[in-house]
Amino acid sequence: MTAELPELAEGNFYYLNLGGGRFRSTIHAQGAWNVHEQHMAPASGLLADSLERHDPRPDMRMARISYEILGLIPGGEFQIAATTLRPGKTIELLQAELVAGGRTAIRATAWRLATSDTTPVAAIEDTPIPGPEDCKPYDGASVWPGGYIRSLEMRVAEGHRPGAGKVWLRTEHPLTDRADSGALARLMGMVDTANGIAARVPPGKGSYSFPNLDLQIHMYRRPEGEWLGLDNAVSFGGDGIGLTSTVLHDLQGPFGRAEQILTLRRT
Repeated sequence: MTAELPELAEGNFYYLNLGGGRFRSTIHAQGAWNVHEQHMAPASGLLADSLERHDPRPDMRMARISYEILGLIPGGEFQIAATTLRPGKTIELLQAELVAGGRTAIRATAWRLATSDTTPVAAIEDTPIPGPEDCKPYDGASVWPGGYIRSLEMRVAEGHRPGAGKVWLRTEHPLTDRADSGALARLMGMVDTANGIAARVPPGKGSYSFPNLDLQIHMYRRPEGEWLGLDNAVSFGGDGIGLTSTVLHDLQGPFGRAEQILTLRRT
């Protein structure tokens, strides 16, 4: 039985802000696996935005966001609420939940750490990738369906292949109709795309589906700008479980890493 299509908001943005922590998705937030669900990417950006706005501290920043996907993320109307799980002077643990139809679809927790000047010992081991100006246009919508994928501008570096690739993403659509989210939330709203940019097998009937159950993001530097670079590798185990691992970049260079555990299913 086909699920009923949700009532979507209209606009050149991912979500309509209804006030009081309530939102309604647009076609630009539509997922790739089912037409009636949201894509995890913009939903995770909205949760990051909620976490960043929760009791902000100018002397702290989020260093890790851990998303647990607890089921299908329905399109249409939903609510987000953020709380502090563990307050502290130098370390805090925050939580935000996306609730739709009375069910928690995504739970996000974030470690927020006090910042200090460590410039004398700053060092990064991750390797930079070619910038978007040195990459070719890439049509992700030729591989994946859904409104979210169509909303992206994509560039691909030389050497892209099934299982590994380097891709740059950006979008002209703000997270909400208010267009007041920061760079961190905007970039976090594209990270989940990593699981589809260099798929080991083509999605669709007669192949495999490989949705991720989580998204773990660690950031040793605060990202900036509108371009997100993904240096990506996908591994499939022999027992139905896989892993997508990604080094994250902005135009200044690498800033962190993302991991996604996958469940492999024949279609």
